[in-house]
Amino acid sequence: MRSDKGMVRWLIILVWLGLLVGCSNKRAAERLPPLTSKPQASEMRGVWWTTLYGLDWPGPSTLDAPNDAERIRQQQNALTAKLDNLVKIGVNTVFFQVKPDGNALYRSELLPWSEVLTGTVGRDPGYDPLAFMLAQAHKRGLKVHAWLNPYRVTLNTRPETAAALNATLRTSPASVYALHPDWIRIASGRYVLDPGLPEVRNWVVSVVTELVKNHPVDGVQFDDYFYYETPDSRLDDDAIYRLYGQDFIDKADWRRHNTLLMIQQVSQAVKSLNAHVAFGISPAGVWRNAADDPRGSATQAGGPAYDTAYADTRQWVRLGLLDYIAPQLYWPGARQIVRYDVLANWWSEVVRPTHTKLYIGVALYKIGSPTKVEPDWGVEGGVAELKKQLDINDALPEVNGTILFSEAYLSRPQTAAAVDYLKSRWQP
Repeated sequence: MRSDKGMVRWLIILVWLGLLVGCSNKRAAERLPPLTSKPQASEMRGVWWTTLYGLDWPGPSTLDAPNDAERIRQQQNALTAKLDNLVKIGVNTVFFQVKPDGNALYRSELLPWSEVLTGTVGRDPGYDPLAFMLAQAHKRGLKVHAWLNPYRVTLNTRPETAAALNATLRTSPASVYALHPDWIRIASGRYVLDPGLPEVRNWVVSVVTELVKNHPVDGVQFDDYFYYETPDSRLDDDAIYRLYGQDFIDKADWRRHNTLLMIQQVSQAVKSLNAHVAFGISPAGVWRNAADDPRGSATQAGGPAYDTAYADTRQWVRLGLLDYIAPQLYWPGARQIVRYDVLANWWSEVVRPTHTKLYIGVALYKIGSPTKVEPDWGVEGGVAELKKQLDINDALPEVNGTILFSEAYLSRPQTAAAVDYLKSRWQP
């Protein structure tokens, strides 16, 4: 998801849409119902809480604590302070990144401890961060969804990274990298699990099952990294395709089928364990461009989920596999090739005949930081664009709420005006 340092997936290369699509966008915007001024209290007002690299929490400075007791104190104090701030702003749901790669921020018999907690993969931090988060958030009336990346194992392929994961064989649990080297591939310059292997899909299900059984989470969410490769670092799954893809002429269709199978398995597992736990996906904002598929949106963006992540997210909604979908619409309304209002309308049409709730991901990290191609993020400190997007969300009956990326930006100088606006709008 948004948590990778490169941030490449939402700053993807975009090309000009052209006059015809521009007119289509204009017509879509004109279909918007009258704007409302304030969301209902039942609506989602969420924030993604990133732990990859410790970006939002726990923060690298806690690793410099003189002893474990002080490190734990600093991490827990920082967490509760952030929760108190969310309550003041009016946020009601936290999407807590508990599995940013092949490691975990909760006690597990399948995954080693994440190094962001202690500096060392597999080292027990002395407490269970997810359990602590759940207790503190629920006490404050906040819901918590466990956010996981299903296939990512590492963020690089450096020898020291591999050595650290292999060292977990001397502890328990050991890394999937060390236990199942035949499942591991390289894509986008990192180690990943091969989604084409049935054993991998079953392992992902077991991870989610353990999590839901042992922690009273309100939801489980996968981000947008399914198949993830770059032009200079492709996933080599030709051999697995020859083994399992006999019924598919097109390798891309086979990949999409593999992703569908995993989502089906996880959805069934979650519901069989606890029907009250919501299962959702936060995909890239563009499913497909209309130029490539008449069912797609009036956009012309690089990296549609269907074609690059091999994730047919529209199909998952239509099949009733998801309780909610939270597309990342990280563009302003004036960005003609990927207009926010056009995409919000498109996703509303997708969920309309289903029971899947629609939450929309908003680019808090861009607010107050205008660029040449997206100057709107700087108008009135970004408040003008934020207001427009929230008004659109409120105006569309299918939109059940908003999720901001990410938590740390609620305390950055660039977003100060926007946070004040959120308080005035979201507080009861």
